[in-house]
Amino acid sequence: MTEKFDAIVVGAGMAGNAAALTMAKRGLKVLQIERGEYPGAKNVQGAILYADAVEKLVPDFRDDAPLERHLVEQRFWMMDDTSHTGLHYRSEDFNEEKPNRYTIIRSQFDRWLSRQVQAAGGLVLCETTVTELLTDGRGRVIGVRTDRRDGDVLADVVILAEGVNGLLGSRAGLRERPAPENVALAVKEMHFLPRETIEARFNLKGEEGVVIEAAGTISRGMTGMGFLYTNRESISIGIGCLVSDMARTGHAPYALLEAFKRHPSVAPLIEGSEVKEYAGHLIPEGGYRAIPKLYGDGWLVAGDAAQLNNAIHREGSNLALTSGQIAGETVAELYARRAAPTARALAAYEARLNDSFVMKDLKKYKDMPALLHAGSQNYFLTYPQLVSKAMQNFVRVDGVPKIEKERRTLRSVLAARSLGGLLGDAVRMARAWR
Repeated sequence: MTEKFDAIVVGAGMAGNAAALTMAKRGLKVLQIERGEYPGAKNVQGAILYADAVEKLVPDFRDDAPLERHLVEQRFWMMDDTSHTGLHYRSEDFNEEKPNRYTIIRSQFDRWLSRQVQAAGGLVLCETTVTELLTDGRGRVIGVRTDRRDGDVLADVVILAEGVNGLLGSRAGLRERPAPENVALAVKEMHFLPRETIEARFNLKGEEGVVIEAAGTISRGMTGMGFLYTNRESISIGIGCLVSDMARTGHAPYALLEAFKRHPSVAPLIEGSEVKEYAGHLIPEGGYRAIPKLYGDGWLVAGDAAQLNNAIHREGSNLALTSGQIAGETVAELYARRAAPTARALAAYEARLNDSFVMKDLKKYKDMPALLHAGSQNYFLTYPQLVSKAMQNFVRVDGVPKIEKERRTLRSVLAARSLGGLLGDAVRMARAWR
């Protein structure tokens, strides 16, 4: 391939598709390169899609996008080994004409979004790996080298949307590889059940859906969470923990998932299901303080590759789509002005990200990831057990005076953690949330 492109996008996930689509719609000559057999081939898992971010790219996406269920209910569980204490929110307001959140199957949705790129004039090249960035004598990125014969391709700018563990940027010295404490490994399965069974078990009708997110002893004292998403005829279930914690403890990801599936609160929800897919996926968890340099001479980085994931609020797809769109807009506006994509010019990308919800939310809770990591034994093991014991003392009636049970609960708290330590954790958590 000898022709030159206005822009090359590496990766065909959420961020890459958003960037390529934005630029193609504005008339740029765009090449998008994906190492998988097709866009989404590497993403078999289910996920949550936030409509607002998609509408900005494809306003009428609901007409033909492969959506599963719109979410009307959110459950948060704090679990010990035999029980859960839950916060449950359900609203008829979410049965609106244009729902706010959906469950999706990533492999299907990524493929659909890639077709929008092609319809807008973008060229999508699959089963191709970018092995390195091409630079000129001054270090400016001027294209990519692929694993194809005569596979050097030139472009004015390259957008890296290669995922959290993409090696291209780190090999080129543009960013460091993510530290183990800033990345989680999530393992997921797809459990297939008849549609009517899912709706009966979760009290759903029509296209309604439920999400359950769980924390507690299921992560064995590591920083991590379990999750369950309802699709039309399947349930996505999984658990993710920090890579550094897994290395420290030696816990196997698949063993954590098997224990989560056997939990008394979870097992009845997936009973009788057929498992057809299993996958592992790295998720950026470092937050604002882990974000690398986002731009340079001839290059930008977006999505998971830029650590743009809001682990506290469990948001990822909207940050990827928005960052990809802003990256594409930045390049398109430079192209319209016939301005060179220098580092100084591409700094507008970071400025626009800073003005968006992406950076404002991440910066607001910049200390939360480190706090949870440092206190993982307390937040994910000790406190869930104490909450469960307190709740059982509250609801069990067995002739023992309630005041004695309250004393037992207090003694359990003091035995597990000094009162000063407990108050200290509460103060640190409040500071991180304010």
